[in-house]
Formats: sequence, C-alpha cells, structure tokens
Amino acid sequence: MAAGCCGVKKQKLSSSPPSGSAGAGGGGSGSRCGGAAAAGGEPGALPPPGVPRLNGLAGLAGGAAGCALSQPLPPSCGGGPAGLSPPASSLLSSPGAGSGGTGCRKMVVSAEMCCFCFDVLYCHLYGYQPPRSPRFTNDPYPLFVTWKIGRDKRLRGCIGTFSAMNLHSGLREYTLTSALKDSRFPPMTRDELPRLFCSVSLLTNFEDVCDYMDWEVGVHGIRIEFINEKGSKRTATYLPEVAKEQGWDHIQTIDSLLRKGGYKAPITNEFRKTIKLTRYRSEKMTMSYTEYLAHRQHHHFQNGIGHPLPPYNHYS
Repeated sequence: MAAGCCGVKKQKLSSSPPSGSAGAGGGGSGSRCGGAAAAGGEPGALPPPGVPRLNGLAGLAGGAAGCALSQPLPPSCGGGPAGLSPPASSLLSSPGAGSGGTGCRKMVVSAEMCCFCFDVLYCHLYGYQPPRSPRFTNDPYPLFVTWKIGRDKRLRGCIGTFSAMNLHSGLREYTLTSALKDSRFPPMTRDELPRLFCSVSLLTNFEDVCDYMDWEVGVHGIRIEFINEKGSKRTATYLPEVAKEQGWDHIQTIDSLLRKGGYKAPITNEFRKTIKLTRYRSEKMTMSYTEYLAHRQHHHFQNGIGHPLPPYNHYS
C-alpha cells in the first residue's frame, strides 16, 4: 500500500506544552525528508508481527553516493568514498554509524540503490528500455523513494510502502511513482534531472507502543492510526528525519501528522491519547545527480553503454 512519506507545507502547529504538563516530550538526533505533506492519510493495515524483525535489522539514517545505466554494476560501484559528499564517505566507512546503530552491522541500503533509481527515471524520461536488474540484494523490505531538488533541496516527491517488497521491483515501482505520481507535484521532466537528489529509505524495527510520546525525534519514524471526526479510520506517517529537520517536538509532530491524515477538528491531549502509534527506524542513502552522472559516465565509457548521456548543467 503506497504512502506519502514526509513533509509539511508550513502547517500551523501548536507549541509544546509547558514542561511538566501532559504531552511534554523529549528530543533526539536525526537526519532528513521534510517538505510538503501528502494529501490525506495512507490507509491499510500495519505490518504483520513478523515485519518488525524483518532481516533482523537495527534501523539507521543518513548518507549519499553514486553508479551506472543499462548494465549491472560491478560490486565495487558506489562502495567507496571517492567522489562522494562527506556524509556519504563517513557513512560508507562506518556501517554501524547512525541513530540506533550497533557499530558493527553492515548496512543493507547502498549507493547502488540510488544509482538504480536514477537509472530507472532517466530511462523513462528519455524513452529507453528499463535498466537491467541490479546486483544488490533483492530481499524484501518496506521502502520509500524520496526526490529533492535544487540547492535548498526542496521536496519533489516521496512515496513508499509499508508492505515488504523485493527491492528490485520495489525500487523500480516507487522510483516512478514518487517522481511522476505524487499528487502534490506535477510529473518530473528531463530538465529537472540535473538538480535532483534521490534518497532510498529501507524501513526496519517496527514496534507498536502504548504511549504516543514513546519515540525519539530524529531516531524513529512514526505511523499513526486514528479515528477522524467522521468516524473513519485514517493513517499517516513521517520518516525518521522529518521531525528533526522541521525542528518539531513530539506534540508538533503528532499534530502535523493528524492534519496530514485529514483530521480537521481541534486537537486535544485527550484525543492524542487515542492514537495508535507504531514507531520504526530506517536505513537511508542519498545521492545527487552530479554524483550519479560522474559514476555513470565512467561506466558508460568503461562498459560501452550505447545510450547518450543526458544534458548536464550546474545548479542555476
């Protein structure tokens, strides 16, 4: 079931309650994915009991990198820090780094996944055959694909699913869904490619909690389920980075999600207590088009790929 991942168009949010009052909450450290809110809530059941322990991952967030087109990439592509932005280099050299990391577990998300998303979008916009299946794992994960654009990295599209999908087909599908079918934005065009940033988030460690305040800003993503003023069940979610990027506390994040999910009545602390909340973590990788193009050009000449390279422009 598709879901909008993140962001708000500057909703008016309530301030935190005074310390010691009901609903006051703590903060945390974090990552990315703010912007404009998805219209309405995202329906559907929460992941089954087995999903929270999917592949035994502990969630992380952060990063960036690069890769190729039309041919499977060598295992080393995007695997090192060369040509990457500092956050990417740091992340790739420290697989356990990030919120909630153990310090020794290898991350599943990779630069190659972002490369593949750019490949899929590029081929679609230029009318080429879809790229071949990539070499990274095809294990199933809940996932989101996020596009941002320009120097200020404005949200350009963000859609994903809480149902575990095989990564090869899941990333193909949600690359185009987030780029072309996010109802908040017009479909992407070729002209926008040089200014794009692509992020892949793999969701892990789903936990149902009894207290709507039982999650950490910047560490957990949250998915809420509530009954609106018309008696209908609605859901909405923010990825782990959103609240931190927006500078929100717990209450502001919850209230924004309620509005995102279509709740129009006054929000009281009593109503917040009726919310069913699931927290989760994510592994995230981000790559700019500039990084993608550099890696792609290298593999274009190395592997003799027949497709012409797209026009390249620096940021305007």
